[in-house]
Amino acid sequence: MIITNIPFIVSQIMFFYANSIETLYACSMLMGLSVGYSGGPSSSYIGEVCEPKLRGALMSATNVFYYVGSLLFTLIYAITLEWRLTVLIGMSIPIATVVVLFMTPQSPMWLLTKGESLKAQRTLGKLRGWPSQETCSSKEFKEMIAYTSSVVYDEDDNETDQNGETSSWGQLLRPEVYRPFRLLVVYIFFANLLSGIQYGPYLVSVFTEFGAPVNVEFTLAFSVFLSTIGGIITIFLISKLGKRFLTFSTLSICSICYILIGLIGVYTTNSNPTTSWLILILFLTTTFMSSLGIMPIAWVLLTEIFPMKSRNITCSAGSAIGYLIAFFLIKYYLELSNLVNFYNTFTLFGISGLFGTVYFYFYLPETENKTLQEISEFFK
Repeated sequence: MIITNIPFIVSQIMFFYANSIETLYACSMLMGLSVGYSGGPSSSYIGEVCEPKLRGALMSATNVFYYVGSLLFTLIYAITLEWRLTVLIGMSIPIATVVVLFMTPQSPMWLLTKGESLKAQRTLGKLRGWPSQETCSSKEFKEMIAYTSSVVYDEDDNETDQNGETSSWGQLLRPEVYRPFRLLVVYIFFANLLSGIQYGPYLVSVFTEFGAPVNVEFTLAFSVFLSTIGGIITIFLISKLGKRFLTFSTLSICSICYILIGLIGVYTTNSNPTTSWLILILFLTTTFMSSLGIMPIAWVLLTEIFPMKSRNITCSAGSAIGYLIAFFLIKYYLELSNLVNFYNTFTLFGISGLFGTVYFYFYLPETENKTLQEISEFFK
């Protein structure tokens, strides 16, 4: 996690001194690589160090920080009106992150896989705020020992490397790895599809097409605000309602709203302020509901559904596939819109979302307040 901040700092320095378009492109590529590189280890770490009852809420908070960061630096630029100064201020974030990470302990589970059980016990006690080592002999630590041991020393595992040890890559062929990985890919696809990520770069033209008499720039800012509020509410609801309920409810609402937008847009030939406002409200509803459920839950699942042995590989691969799905949805949205008509894309995505709801009803387990060992056993 420390190393992932280095290319980001370098890109910020290049950005600050940039004098050509080519340099700006290079900065953008380097920042993108840094963001993608950080997804795997950070998600893996959060899943390993958090208590089961707090894991969902704390991982959901990362989604809030994303939106708050966007709003913060938009505000800084609006005040300073100096983009180089904004970049200079932004450079403090990865530097501060590196300083904090140097004071952050290793994952107790990772330490257990390296045979450092005593250090893992002390680290877990530090993370939980336990006053004495006796308290560390808790049920949670014993479950960690069982979880890491069953993954690393599983007798049923026949995939070994040249040294005779269980291979991380060989683990990818096991049911407890490929089953959750398949679920994650499907979940990320529907989360991106119904959160409107494909409309993101074209929101100005989308809001203009809706025809509502609003300030487009203000509406864009308001949509980010709704996403932030939705993410904050998720932190408090996820432990009470569970991931299955939030997934079914938010995915269903987003799907129905998309279908209604498509039908109203296609069959209302004479546009008027009432229908334009209705379409805009339905779209903003999907923005709020997706940030309340399916989008943050997708990244929560990434941290908890994979076994210890293959966690780093699968978390990184899951993050990469998530970014690739977003890329292709954005890249080919315009071609699809030209092919089937602007409003028909909403209908198509909405109907797809209903199929996704049915799929998750049968294959999505409830992982809230479950230990990593219990989740791993489910997929076996």
